[in-house]
Amino acid sequence: MSEEKNVEKEITEEANVENASEETTEENAEPIVELSELEQKDLKIDELNDRYLRIFSEYENFRKRTVKEKGDLINSAKANNFKVLLPILDNFDRALKSISETSDVKSLKEGVELIYSQMVTDLGKEGLSEMDVHEKEFNSEEHEAITNVPAPSKKLKGKIIDVIEKGYVLNEKIIRFPKVVVGN
Repeated sequence: MSEEKNVEKEITEEANVENASEETTEENAEPIVELSELEQKDLKIDELNDRYLRIFSEYENFRKRTVKEKGDLINSAKANNFKVLLPILDNFDRALKSISETSDVKSLKEGVELIYSQMVTDLGKEGLSEMDVHEKEFNSEEHEAITNVPAPSKKLKGKIIDVIEKGYVLNEKIIRFPKVVVGN
C-alpha cells in the first residue's frame, strides 16, 4: 500500500507542477491591446521620422567624408607636382652658386639651358605640353589676341605672327591660352 501512496503522491505532485507552470505562463503573458487608428498613425509617423533622421545623418556623414577625401586628393596631386619640381629647384640653386664663382658666360648659359630642358622634359612626363601656334590660323577659342598688326605678306593674313606668351596644354586640355599677335 505504501507503494500506491507513493505513486499517488508523485502523480499529484506532477499535476501540481503542470498547473503551476500553466498559471505562470498565463500571468506572464501580456494582454493584447488594440491601438486606435490615430495611435497607429502616430507610431507610423514616429517610425518614419526616425528613419528620415537616420538617412539624413548618413547623408551628412557621406558628404563630409567626400569633401575630406576630395581635399586629400587635391593635396596629394599638389605634392606629386612639387616632387617633380624639386630636382629642378635644386639645379637652380647649384646654378646660382656657380654664378658667383665663375665668369664664363658660355658655361652659365649651357647650365641654364640644361635646367630648362630638364624642366620641359619632367613636366612633359606629367602631361604638360607647349602649344605650337606660330604662323597657324587664328582661332578665338584657342588663342587670345593681344593686338592686330598689318600682315607682312598676304600669306600671313589672319594668321598668328608673334607669340607674346606661350600657351600650355595639360592632358589635352588648354590650361593657359597663348597670347598672340595676329596679322591683318
